[in-house]
Amino acid sequence: QVQLVESGGGLVQAGGSLRLSCAASENIVSINVMGWYRQAAGKQRELVADLTSGGSRNYADSVKGRFTISRDNDKNTVYLQMNSLKPEDTAVYYCKAEREKYGLRFAYWGQGTQVTVSS
Repeated sequence: QVQLVESGGGLVQAGGSLRLSCAASENIVSINVMGWYRQAAGKQRELVADLTSGGSRNYADSVKGRFTISRDNDKNTVYLQMNSLKPEDTAVYYCKAEREKYGLRFAYWGQGTQVTVSS
């Protein structure tokens, strides 16, 4: 079981930046996909960005050009650099790890970190 701990959320003004971190309990090189999702109040959880073990990145259209996902394998940590933040980016941000093993896909979630962007 992979444990994920997010940090870095907070309150920021529109146009500001935050960097979220997701620390994994084991080597992330063995994890197929690491991703960031968010859930705003009253809305469904949505993909923000993900990063495969092969280095492919995928971003939601709403964050392209503003957010960057990256990882540090030595620290078993995935980051989400968020620039030019907008009030509509306000949400709880969750880290997700997906691993394929024995032909099955396993998904693990962190507890979430709140990001609030004031106008």
